[in-house]
Amino acid sequence: MTGSIEHSRRAWALARRQHWVITRTQLLDLGFTDKAIEWRVREGRLHVTWRGVYAVGRPELTRHGWLMAAVLACGEGAVLSHDSAAELWDIRIPRNQLIHVSVTRSSPVRRRGIQTYRRPSLAAEDVATQHGIPTTTPTRTLMDLTLHPRELEAAVNEADKLDLIDPESLREALEASAGQPGVKSLRKLLDRHTLLLTDSELERRFVPIANRAGLPPPQTQASLHGFRVDFYWPTLDLVVETDGLRYHRTPTQQARDRVRDQALTAAGLTVLRFTHAQVRYEPGYVERILRSAGSSGPRRPRAA
Repeated sequence: MTGSIEHSRRAWALARRQHWVITRTQLLDLGFTDKAIEWRVREGRLHVTWRGVYAVGRPELTRHGWLMAAVLACGEGAVLSHDSAAELWDIRIPRNQLIHVSVTRSSPVRRRGIQTYRRPSLAAEDVATQHGIPTTTPTRTLMDLTLHPRELEAAVNEADKLDLIDPESLREALEASAGQPGVKSLRKLLDRHTLLLTDSELERRFVPIANRAGLPPPQTQASLHGFRVDFYWPTLDLVVETDGLRYHRTPTQQARDRVRDQALTAAGLTVLRFTHAQVRYEPGYVERILRSAGSSGPRRPRAA
């Protein structure tokens, strides 16, 4: 009797760590017999989710419980991946209830409601644990996603907002995984939004856009009210600032940008902010904004 109580205590503790699911193999390892397991199934203490995996206590599971059960149902070495990994990391809402799992077995396990992907192996740096569930890392998950560019951009933005990725480490991972599916589209997206032009190249690309918008030549790297600004038009009271990195600007950087913009605006200047990528890839948009700003004229009356 004492042994049975101890077995149950250990089983409950393990199930609690696994979002209230447990496998038949785990129960056997804890000392339960096949007969004891079947008795608990008949008595409603264990509820079959997939073959060999049980919900403990009651059949209802949280979403995390179902994700954990799917991983356990696919055997040793299985990890949540693709859309389901993105769901677990909170970087994307799932398209449906299908659960995506990567397995290393020679033939993928077939389970209703589970989409499996066979991989000969997953590098240790591609696997993590989130909410106690084995899963691909945020970087590997982003590589695995097959999405429209706008959806992929939204996922990358969300991962960055949650501090799950940063441009430098993501770019390094893409370089190390060159040639693998998903890397090309992700690298193209990253290049557009983390583009960093040199000062000379930025000036060479931006000034003609300003000229086409009807603006006179700007002052570059001018000092105004204690701040150095990228482009300044004294006759228009107009300042343009450019950000090299759209992703992963730290709270300190964002606060510094806000203070500068607020100080310049309080001094009567119009402050516009563009990314380097907008200057490089969206010159028409930048031109329209500059044309509108130039047509409104200076915000302060000129001294007689």
